[in-house]
Amino acid sequence: MASAVVLVLVAMLVNTLVFSHVDRGGVREGRFQWGEVGKYLFDPSVLRGVVVTLELTVLAMAAGIVLGIVLAVMRLSPNPLLSGASWIYIWFFRGTPVLVQLTFWYVGISYLYPTLGFGVPFGPTFASVNANVLVTAFVAGALGLAFNEGAYMAEIVRAGIISVDEGQVEAAHSMGMARLQTLRRIVLPQAMRIIIPPTGNETISMLKTTSLVSAIAVTDLFLSTQNISNTNYQVVPLLLVACLWYLFFTSILTIGQYYVERYYARGSSRSLPPTPMQRMRAAVVKGAPHE
Repeated sequence: MASAVVLVLVAMLVNTLVFSHVDRGGVREGRFQWGEVGKYLFDPSVLRGVVVTLELTVLAMAAGIVLGIVLAVMRLSPNPLLSGASWIYIWFFRGTPVLVQLTFWYVGISYLYPTLGFGVPFGPTFASVNANVLVTAFVAGALGLAFNEGAYMAEIVRAGIISVDEGQVEAAHSMGMARLQTLRRIVLPQAMRIIIPPTGNETISMLKTTSLVSAIAVTDLFLSTQNISNTNYQVVPLLLVACLWYLFFTSILTIGQYYVERYYARGSSRSLPPTPMQRMRAAVVKGAPHE
């Protein structure tokens, strides 16, 4: 019964996506206008937006991961100043919306500090630069995404660190290993099994969150499709173009996440789960006729 319901729903979905038509101004055309989607899928302006989206994703995640590791170590530090500063950072950036943070970086920095100076605190300034020149829309977007991601990565890394048995840390200290050396050689390699899955999810989420930078005039994938639809009024086809590109890259990231998780799962179980290709080969061999 459940399979029959699913098959009917799938058939209805295929029908409305591929075969359904509608009359627009006396012209009969496909409901989703797939011809228009194919026309703009590889448009040069769309491809430039794709590049900007990927650049923002890579920069924000790289900076967020590094910042998250530092904040997690500070949060677990016995020094109350370090742990308190880390807690306040995480509290603030997790408690405010990403869009507000992006807008603040783009508008607030130049408003509060029209000129950014570089020098000795309470001393002479060696160089200064206009904030609008230094903090462009792209830089503001990358900073806003990175600082927000750092707060979430800090909690992910902290969860991975505290999942490691304390006895191993004590054993490392008894062998004369310093705190940072223990963290790098003992704790983090074992914590990766806990850190990798949510980090993969955060990377996929970051790819989609970059669409918010369109609010501060960064011409990413979403804004590039919006700009085209504003001129030709093909809103739905251009939205589908953006969706297809996002789905393409999230699928690649999902596959990469699977293999990275599989790599760090070594040693946690006697046998690793088969890969999708191994499952397919096993199904073909099983279904093949025997002589």
